[in-house]
Amino acid sequence: MTSLTSAAMTTSPASFASHELVQRVTENLGVIRERIASSGRDAGSVRIVAVTKTFGPDAVRAAHEVGLRFVGENYVDELHEKKVATADLAMTWHYLGALQSNKIGHAVQWSDLLCGVSRAKEIERIARTRPEMPIYVQVDYTNAQGRSGAEPEVAASLVKQARALNVDVRGLMTVPAPGIENSRSAFAALTSLADDLGLRERSMGMSDDLEIACELGSTEIRIGRALFGPRMATSPLT
Repeated sequence: MTSLTSAAMTTSPASFASHELVQRVTENLGVIRERIASSGRDAGSVRIVAVTKTFGPDAVRAAHEVGLRFVGENYVDELHEKKVATADLAMTWHYLGALQSNKIGHAVQWSDLLCGVSRAKEIERIARTRPEMPIYVQVDYTNAQGRSGAEPEVAASLVKQARALNVDVRGLMTVPAPGIENSRSAFAALTSLADDLGLRERSMGMSDDLEIACELGSTEIRIGRALFGPRMATSPLT
């Protein structure tokens, strides 16, 4: 995957990450890698996506400084602003949020991978706009109303639809309900479904449950708080 950049984008020197932030992220990254290793996995075998939701562009720069090259955002506009502000960095941008109808065009244009595809009409729009766009289909195992993601049996049909339309479906993603047992159940189910569908990527695991995710076959964990510290109440870009 390659990052979409523009020669017209510029970056202010003031946006560079502070030494203090880089030091904190360095220390936290070491702890995260130790946690991955504690699950029995080689830390280098699991991709770490730095989730910068509510943090400024300096968090993206700090992630780059410590060797991370994948960044995740939950809001399309925030992704775009940070991408512009850090256009000099070679980063791969994952859009993690729900695909709203009025934002999907921008999500396709501005991100390098869509992680929350969960409806047939989203795949149809992607196929018309940018069929080579890599995607993960999001699967919901919570059975809770209002949660993003497709039911497992629907997710399988979405993968089939994406393949028929030549959309680059690379894997599955899930966000479990809170609790160790919920995480374990959802992650085991996602790995089994990915195996059944012949998909390599399993994006599962965050700050609180990354060990369980890695133990159960995650290829990618999405880490915000454990990497950068407590989230800000509001985004510095708003």
